[in-house]
Amino acid sequence: MNASENDDPEITLAAGEWTATVAPLGASLRGATWRNAPVVTGYHGRANKVGGQGDVLIPFPGRIAGGAYTFGGARHQMEKSDKEGPNAIHGFLRSRVWNVLHQGANVAAFTTRFEGAEGYPFPLDADVAYALDPDKGLACTFAVRNVGDGPAPVAAGFHPYFTALSDTINDDALTVPFASSLEFDANLIPTGRVLPVAGTPLDFRAPRPIGETRFNTCYAGPTLDADGQVRVCLQSNQRTVTVSFAADPFGYVVLYSGDPLPTTHARRALAIEPMTCGSDAFNNPEWGLRVLEPGQELRGTWSVLAEEPA
Repeated sequence: MNASENDDPEITLAAGEWTATVAPLGASLRGATWRNAPVVTGYHGRANKVGGQGDVLIPFPGRIAGGAYTFGGARHQMEKSDKEGPNAIHGFLRSRVWNVLHQGANVAAFTTRFEGAEGYPFPLDADVAYALDPDKGLACTFAVRNVGDGPAPVAAGFHPYFTALSDTINDDALTVPFASSLEFDANLIPTGRVLPVAGTPLDFRAPRPIGETRFNTCYAGPTLDADGQVRVCLQSNQRTVTVSFAADPFGYVVLYSGDPLPTTHARRALAIEPMTCGSDAFNNPEWGLRVLEPGQELRGTWSVLAEEPA
């Protein structure tokens, strides 16, 4: 079911100094604040969404070249839904109204049954939940289950934008603990090459200012902290924002600086997109594509914490 223009309710969550706004349309994250200032930038009303803000990307994040792939010996052709080129992009569930599974003061959970689509004949159940904790910040948990009678290719990703309260991200310091990135062609499709970031403008393994660096980049090869988490940090003299996730299942992250967006949004925030696979993984399954047997599921959690700099 697609939402009408008038069918877009929102849910506000609160815990301690945190608030978040979420919505059944796409199980979307419409924004989050800490100490009355944005951490996750957002919007109100579907018509005001820019650049995929807060989207849930299931059953695939990123682009699939030409919308085509081969699975189980059969070739599948999906709708070419990418406005940037002749590709499929970001799954099928962003414009679907999900059911509210649970709603409380600091938590909201959504669920949907996806019966499949052109070029993706694999029924799935999907759940997404958002929870606020006064000390731990915002956490997003998801699960995707294969409810069909055969194997299904499945991946997931999320598209939040983060701000450290700077006017633009140029002066912010960034830490991205990933050793490589996928090389893209002019249509933002991977060439098949995975390149080391060492010595390149995309190397942010140690924190440094973003400057003029333009991101539409899929990083691979995460370095884990002692607790098994990967932490991407955006820092200014006003705030440190840390996005955390486990490399299982989130072995990839896309960074997007939004340079093509309207000037009201371009480089105003940084999309840090946890992904369970690399872009075009349906054609490069070694990049984290999961094949779920009937009844199996893919699940994970990512979180964000904001702190005042010391």
